[in-house]
Amino acid sequence: MNNVRVRTNSNRETIELGKRIGGLLGPGDVVALVGELGTGKTHLIKGLAAGAGVKRFSYVSSPSFTLVHEYPGKIPVIHVDLFRLRTEREAEDLGLEEYFQGRGITAIEWADKIPSLLPKNILQIHLYHTGERTRSIEIIGEGSRYEERVDNLSKLLKNKVPKNSRTSKT
Repeated sequence: MNNVRVRTNSNRETIELGKRIGGLLGPGDVVALVGELGTGKTHLIKGLAAGAGVKRFSYVSSPSFTLVHEYPGKIPVIHVDLFRLRTEREAEDLGLEEYFQGRGITAIEWADKIPSLLPKNILQIHLYHTGERTRSIEIIGEGSRYEERVDNLSKLLKNKVPKNSRTSKT
């Protein structure tokens, strides 16, 4: 398991980080996002969509009422928001396994609500408030495919860190 931590100081920086992550992902990749309300999960997915080639990434928003949105692009992005779910059983009816093995990137907000339904190999992203506008973001690769993506992200960030951001590999 590899991980890297990044500190962002604005929504714009969080979107930029998402773009870098999205540029490293491919069809069938699954990203599990965990964090309190307002930590930037949707902004990160907006950037991820842009990095994956979604032209209208500015339309990315929390699909809280429909639970799933699909955004077409070079690689489609399937955005799942589980905020309103109360149990894992409710998520079973969404057919998430089909998305996990599909032709796009699946990004799941509130992934901690469905731990037994998530694939074993996954990219986990934990977001934490560190101040009014700042956040700490930990990106964890579980499985060789995602460990490689975290290594590549770490190298990329060392070369192109947003102004005032900090990264560390642990």
